[in-house]
This record gives sequence, structure tokens and C-alpha cells, in this order.
Amino acid sequence: MKKIYYKEIIEIVCRLYVFFFLTIYGLGKVIGAQFYTAARMPDGLDLIPIGQVSDFDLAWVFMGRSFGYMLFIGLAEIFGAFLLLFNKTKLIGSLVLIPIMVNVIVFDIFFLDEYGALAGATLYLLMLLTILIINKEKISKLLIELVSTNKVSKISFKEKLIKYSIVLVIIILIFIGDQFIVNFFGHGKG
Repeated sequence: MKKIYYKEIIEIVCRLYVFFFLTIYGLGKVIGAQFYTAARMPDGLDLIPIGQVSDFDLAWVFMGRSFGYMLFIGLAEIFGAFLLLFNKTKLIGSLVLIPIMVNVIVFDIFFLDEYGALAGATLYLLMLLTILIINKEKISKLLIELVSTNKVSKISFKEKLIKYSIVLVIIILIFIGDQFIVNFFGHGKG
């Protein structure tokens, strides 16, 4: 009898399931069909005082206000989902999609009146985490490599002082440039 690779089967199920649904959600955003846009708004919603608009409607109007934002999120979902299709890129796809799903979950918790979408997003997040858990050896090797440091030769206090003085001067110059740019373009209404 052949050995059944349960982990591999579970991983493939998770990858394909998340791929399918996040591609659909991503395409919905790209074509402007998921949120309310100026051209596609429920009748009478624009007549309700803003303080009386439901959390759901307010959130959907806000998210649909910027096509650029919808396009960015939609393409990120599609890109991450596409990466799940290949063994070499499945972990990158998971790492791209996890923050998106966390954002969707937080958004759904605080802005939506009903929680069906929250349940779906939570399922997708759990499936993405399952992919990472199944590949925990690769992830742990990567993390160890990322945080390991090469032995650096001892440097004198004077050399440290010079190095960090230069760093401080550069930070101050960046801050001055940053403040100039912010003041030049304006702070917005917030």
C-alpha cells in the first residue's frame, strides 16, 4: 500500500482554496464590483445624513472612493494568490496574503454589521497559517538566517562614536528634508 502524504494533501487543498477565493475577491476589486463607487451606489444612500449611515454602507463607500486603492488591494490579492500555485513561491504568496487577511479581518470586525465575510477571511487566514506551519522547517531556517549576525571585530569607543555621530547627522538631515516636503505639499485635512 502506498503511503498517503496527508500534510501535502492538506497544503494543496489550502493553497488552491485560498487561490480560488482571493482571486475572485481580487478581481472584484480590480473591476470595481466589490465596493460602492460613485457610479454604483444603492438608491437613496446619498440622501441619508452621514451620522445615520450604517457601518457597512459607510465602510463600503469609503473603500470604493479610491479606485487606486481598490486596484492596489485587488492586484495584491491576485498576485499573492497566484504565488500559491507554485511550490517555489507558495511561502512568499502566504507571506504576501497574511497581512492582507489580517487587515480584512480587523476591518470586518470594526466596520461590518454582519460577519459572514469575517468568517471567510478568518478561514483564509487559518489556511495560510496552515501552509506556514506545514513548512515550519523552511520558515525556521529562514528566520535563523535572517537574525544571525556575523562576528564583527571589536571597534573602539572612538570609532563607535564617529559612526553613530554620522548616523545621527544623516537622520537629522533626512528629518529636515522630510519636514520640508510635508510642509511644501501640505498636511492634508487630518
